[in-house]
Amino acid sequence: MNKEISKIFKEIIQLLEIKGDKALGYKLKAYKIAINILDNLKIDVSEIYKEKGAKGIRELGIGEKNTKKIEEYIKHKKVKEFDELEEETAIRQVITHFFQSKGLSLQELKENAKKRNIVYSRFTKPAKQLLDLAGSVEKAKQAIDKVASWANSRKLDYAIETVFKKWLELDRLKPKEIVKKPFYKGDPMIWSETKKKWFVISKFGEWLEFADKENTIEWRTIE
Repeated sequence: MNKEISKIFKEIIQLLEIKGDKALGYKLKAYKIAINILDNLKIDVSEIYKEKGAKGIRELGIGEKNTKKIEEYIKHKKVKEFDELEEETAIRQVITHFFQSKGLSLQELKENAKKRNIVYSRFTKPAKQLLDLAGSVEKAKQAIDKVASWANSRKLDYAIETVFKKWLELDRLKPKEIVKKPFYKGDPMIWSETKKKWFVISKFGEWLEFADKENTIEWRTIE
């Protein structure tokens, strides 16, 4: 159970960062203390709670608010604040994930939004539409990842709207296959399975038996 609660606390931190919570600094410190204690605890926190109640959790060095969250999870297998944060930040999560798929960190996204290099509101409507279409943040993220992988392999740009256009094709979208082919001094090579030998194809189309060392073969990426 320690790992489950620790994971929820880590995810709460991410959601608070996405939300831009004004009290993040104070909360961050409290959550990190709780996470560190849970990650290094040798006994299951539920056993401590069973024996000593909330007082036993507080004695570990965990703050009162996070102790209540741990108690809530032990009793109900959920944390209300986490569920509320997930719902509240759903659209922002989709937008953040979209920019992360383009290599932009959350901090860079915030800085660009502050400078008006990125007009955040421009992405709110398509993100909400994608969320409605996907049915959950997780499925929306998976759809973005599929489109990103497909587009990046073809050096194509993509927007959140691209996910709508490709929605019915998502299961068929595959990244472009990248093939590596052998060359020797600029000439293509071919492996003969019958003779178990490499041959170099000259510019005149002749098959010349390869007699050099294998580490002299140059493998080029062919897209």
